[in-house]
Amino acid sequence: MARKSRTAVLKRQREAKKAEKAAMKREKRVERETSRSEGSDGDQVASADDLAGYGFGEAEEADEESETA
Repeated sequence: MARKSRTAVLKRQREAKKAEKAAMKREKRVERETSRSEGSDGDQVASADDLAGYGFGEAEEADEESETA
């Protein structure tokens, strides 16, 4: 039986690592595409509570009060 050289073993390990990395990238891409198609069209809408948390709800109320006065 022939003895395996170290360079051949290292080369095989590098190739296996590249193949695993490519497979992981493919899986992530498919996962992103499926989550994108299953979810909304990418539109993100903040709720009133979110806006109030950022301080936008208070500004709208102040504007409405000044218009009525």
